[in-house]
Amino acid sequence: MNKIDVAMAILRGSVGASIAYHGINKARSISGTASWFKSIGMKWPRNQALLAAATEIIAGALLITGLATPLACIAVIALMSVAIATVHGRVGYFIFLPNGGWEYCASIVAVTTAIAITGPGSWSIDNALNLNQNPGLIALPIGLFFAMCHLALCWRPQTNSPSA
Repeated sequence: MNKIDVAMAILRGSVGASIAYHGINKARSISGTASWFKSIGMKWPRNQALLAAATEIIAGALLITGLATPLACIAVIALMSVAIATVHGRVGYFIFLPNGGWEYCASIVAVTTAIAITGPGSWSIDNALNLNQNPGLIALPIGLFFAMCHLALCWRPQTNSPSA
């Protein structure tokens, strides 16, 4: 038994389960999630809610099983980067701050980047299907690129400028 394979299975499983559960939580109340997305300045809030919930559930399940691991890592990096930009970045670093800082999201970005660099390990469907294509460190800029595209297309934060 290889210690790295055990560690990768634990990392994939724990991060994947956490991300998937976040998606399940969003899916339980799409209208509430859509309302929240609207409040933070997202265009097409219902579509955003559906997309976020589906992406979190699917990427989480892919990480847990170790299937299409590079794509799952890139999706999670993009998700967490959008969360930092839209909500958590302005709060501060620590998660215990009111409305939660960016500490948790940055940790998830770091872990999924590490998984992308290392690969899913032997205890994965990718390995069983001989699909071990780890993108390495390039997963981080790809995820950030997709996050920036998403923000440019969909995020219109409200400004607190006085109205005339």
